[in-house]
This record gives sequence, C-alpha cells and structure tokens, in this order.
Amino acid sequence: MPPSPWPTEALQQRLGALHAGLAIQVVDEIDSTNTELMRRARAGRAEPVLLVAQRQTAGRGRIGRPWQSAQGAAAAAPDASLTFSLGLPLAPRDWSGLSLAVGVAVAESLDPDGTARLALKWPNDLWVDGRKLGGILIETALPQPAESAGSERYVVIGVGLNIGPREAAGMSVPPAHLREWQPDATPAGALAALAGPLLATVHEFAEHGFARFAPRFAARDALAGLEVQLSDGTAGRCEGVGWGGELLVHTAHGMQTISSSEVSVRPRAQDK
Repeated sequence: MPPSPWPTEALQQRLGALHAGLAIQVVDEIDSTNTELMRRARAGRAEPVLLVAQRQTAGRGRIGRPWQSAQGAAAAAPDASLTFSLGLPLAPRDWSGLSLAVGVAVAESLDPDGTARLALKWPNDLWVDGRKLGGILIETALPQPAESAGSERYVVIGVGLNIGPREAAGMSVPPAHLREWQPDATPAGALAALAGPLLATVHEFAEHGFARFAPRFAARDALAGLEVQLSDGTAGRCEGVGWGGELLVHTAHGMQTISSSEVSVRPRAQDK
C-alpha cells in the first residue's frame, strides 16, 4: 500500500484558524520529531509547527524509552504508525496534568463513543484492553534568551500511535492498533481527526488547567481501582487522579499522591 497522502492544506486552514501562523511540515524520515523541535527551540526557533514523520529512527518515549515508528517487517509498511509533534509557545497557569489532557483529546478523537474501550494509563499511555496503542511525550524549553521562571515556554507535544499491526517479538502481549476498530484507518486520516481537537485542548488547558479535563480523564482511567506497582517499590490501589493530574495511590501507609515524571506505574501481576 503506498503512503497515505497528507492533507496538509486542509490541516493548515483548520489549525491556522486555531493558532495563527502555525505551520504544517511532513518529512519522510527523521530521528525524532520531538528531538528536532527541541533542537530548534534551543537554537532560538520557537515557531508554532506541527511536524509529522513517516518514519522515526530514534523516537523517544517517557524516561528515555525508545519509540520507533516501525520495526522489522513493519518497516515496509509506512502507514503502520503515526508519529508527530506539536510545538508552540505556551504559558499555562499550571503545567500539571498537560499529558493527561492531551490523552483525553487523542482518545476522544479516535474513540468518541467509547466502543473501542480506548483507555488512558497515567501519565501518558493509550491502552485498549490492556495493550498499548500509543504514547505521549511532552517536553519544554525556555525561549532564547531565557526569561524568568514561570514565563512562557516552548512546549513540544509528541504523539506516537499504532495504526496497523506492529512487530511483537519479545512482547508478552501484541500492541493494539487503530485498525482493530477502524479497518480503513490511515496515518493521514488519524491526524486529520485528532490534530484540531488536540490544538484546541492545549489552548483550553493553558487557560483553565487540568481540572476541566479531570472528569473526562476519569471516564477513561485505565488504572482506577487496580492494584499497582510503582517503580520505586511502592504498591497500592489506584484511586484515580487529583484535580492537578497527580496519581492517587492508597498504600499501606495511607494515600500517596504521585506526580514525579521519574515514577512508572504498572498493574501488579496478579491483576493481569
């Protein structure tokens, strides 16, 4: 199947109406769309842009984990995944919970009525029946020259989604993919469906914070009610997220709020 055509003109009109001057750029191959936009920001280029890659060779997930757009036999299928990053200057009242709000926008765009059971795993993964569909990586850089803390920053919001089946070697469970419930899904079609809602969500978050998105996240919370294990060794029952996007875990020592980007969470083995 040839690569899907990217609706750049239509996206340009739609996104330009939401954020003046935002550019759409599509590249055949790149190390990482997030890495590229962070490079630009650190070099003083903080233009609003949506950067899409047909293939990433050094994609990154949270805590430095790799995220390639295709591996093995899947590399011959350029429409098997969607990888892009949205970069723009932003000055929210509070940064807490941005990845959760972004997850809400992506999930509601791809599974609006909830029939696919697309769920959100704190803080940045999209799951379908316990299998990973995609992930979100958010990074920020100070504009050059750097200004005082709390000022506007350049935010890069990276999204990686499995559109078709992926190589599952070494995995106990094959990853989920969009064509499981949208058989004709393409990367271009998925981008067209979620780019507008994503950008609108980022602006709404900047104005109102995560609290406005908290009930919608709760409706898709993949961990709520589960016994979970934290990477720091803490175990307990997940009780959802707070109004600031922090994870609430009831442990033997009482309720703990988890907000560190260095802590990972997974369901305990007996609950799988």
